[in-house]
Amino acid sequence: MVGFIRFADTLSGAFGKAFAWLIILMTFGTAYEVFVRYVLGSPTPWALDVSFIMYGTLFMMGGAYTLSRGGHVRGDFLYRLWQPRTQAKVDLFLYIFFFFPGVLALVFAGWKYAARSWSYAEVSVNSPAGIPIFQFKTVIVAAGILLVIQGIAQVCRCLLCMRDNVWLQADEDVQETESLLLKKATEAETRPGGHV
Repeated sequence: MVGFIRFADTLSGAFGKAFAWLIILMTFGTAYEVFVRYVLGSPTPWALDVSFIMYGTLFMMGGAYTLSRGGHVRGDFLYRLWQPRTQAKVDLFLYIFFFFPGVLALVFAGWKYAARSWSYAEVSVNSPAGIPIFQFKTVIVAAGILLVIQGIAQVCRCLLCMRDNVWLQADEDVQETESLLLKKATEAETRPGGHV
């Protein structure tokens, strides 16, 4: 199980980090659009659609990565007070009865939408540029498959935690700025005569 968990975490991380580069493209695309619209007075017919497509792709393809790193929002005002074994039991129940049905519905519905979209080379109706969007509909399926793989890894994590009463953590690769600042402040306070 640990091997599969590490494989899924690595796969999710690779896709999440690869698609994170879309932020750079979105930034340049938006800056270009602002420049040509407000400085040159000649807006593009494609910028809105392309930014929607890139943001949607980034959002969808980052889902499994976020799941692998425990980054999804959860109402943990009670959850955090429970023993890890109890947390794992609740998580396992939620994965089986809510997560997998929802994600599998996403995959199957996405497959239907993507197949239909590819069959007639669908383009966006939101702009006169006619930006192709059939490839974007395929992202729905790809993101769903990644979520299924990562979901299976999360179920394995739950089973291990139910056995050992300790969560198997993902490799940490990114930290929130607030966490780094808090850690730095705590270290400074614990040093003799230390100040923040």
